[in-house]
Amino acid sequence: MRKRMVVWTVLLFCSAIAQNAWARTDLGWRSVGVDAGYVDPDNVPGTVGFGAFANLGNLSPDVRLEPHLGYWSKSQDMDGDKASISDIALSARALYMFHGTSPKFRPYAGGGLGLHMVHAKVDIAAQDLGGGVIIPAMSASDTQTKLGLDLVGGFQTPLSQKNDFKFDLGYTAVSDVAQFSMKAGISFNLGGSPRAESKSPAPKPMHRSRSSH
Repeated sequence: MRKRMVVWTVLLFCSAIAQNAWARTDLGWRSVGVDAGYVDPDNVPGTVGFGAFANLGNLSPDVRLEPHLGYWSKSQDMDGDKASISDIALSARALYMFHGTSPKFRPYAGGGLGLHMVHAKVDIAAQDLGGGVIIPAMSASDTQTKLGLDLVGGFQTPLSQKNDFKFDLGYTAVSDVAQFSMKAGISFNLGGSPRAESKSPAPKPMHRSRSSH
């Protein structure tokens, strides 16, 4: 009987903590955006990357949930042969929004996990060795899904009531194609309660005590 009471007490305690944490969230579609910039993967020459992101609200007053979809590709020609590699990544990031002296400049830092679909392909042209000996053209490709860890930092600033500009630097640790990125983007407000985490608490009015005469 006592064991059951202890188990139920622990369950109720954990449930209360979970409900309290969930009550502090403010999730919902706030904005969507696009970005573009420079991506420098390991073992691959630098290239241009494109992406899309969304602000899904706050996990806590200062922590924003921001999924990101990114894409880059690179091709090289070598004496008639062609090699190409591409990466499509979908990640979920948590960004801590720092409070600065200016509401128009919001630095942030954070990270998250993502899935990378890495596709590599090699096309080898036909070769004439002479004497009627010809090696036919060959092609080989491979696609692998890899887990990556994102680290990112940057800042955002409003362009208008409905648009924000953002710039960030990122590093993704992923097998064989770890990558550094530098991107700029623009977001479009969807309504709701945008920039909720940027609102500082309003100052409390000061009441003057009335002196009795």
